[in-house]
Amino acid sequence: MSKTAIIYWSGTGNTEAMAAAVLDGAKEVNSETRLFGVSEITADEAAKYDTLILGCPAMGSEVLEESEFEPFFTELEPQLSEKNIALFGSYGWGDGEWMRNWAERVKAAGAKLVENEGIIANETPDDDILSICTELGKKAAGL
Repeated sequence: MSKTAIIYWSGTGNTEAMAAAVLDGAKEVNSETRLFGVSEITADEAAKYDTLILGCPAMGSEVLEESEFEPFFTELEPQLSEKNIALFGSYGWGDGEWMRNWAERVKAAGAKLVENEGIIANETPDDDILSICTELGKKAAGL
């Protein structure tokens, strides 16, 4: 079982709710899984984990949050090779382009995506999305 961290940024609480559901699932299979707000961990500290479950909503014109999460991810990106990565986040407009772009960046960095595409929720995640997040946590933390 891998050393697993869930790292997220949330502005409205939607992505935070998803992170909590991911943590619930992850803890079922790996009680050592840690949860961090992005401001609570550095990229170098995050790189010490084998599996990273990253959450960020779409902002602006479907990009990662630009003041905290994007700088964190940009610093982490060169250290992702061979790591297990899972992605999740919420959005209020668009069609999920930010998640597709993010997944491509992860793959280009040489990481192994746990799911081909990240888990996305339009606005507030409903029970179905939260259940999918729980399963994502189980799958990723069990690697």
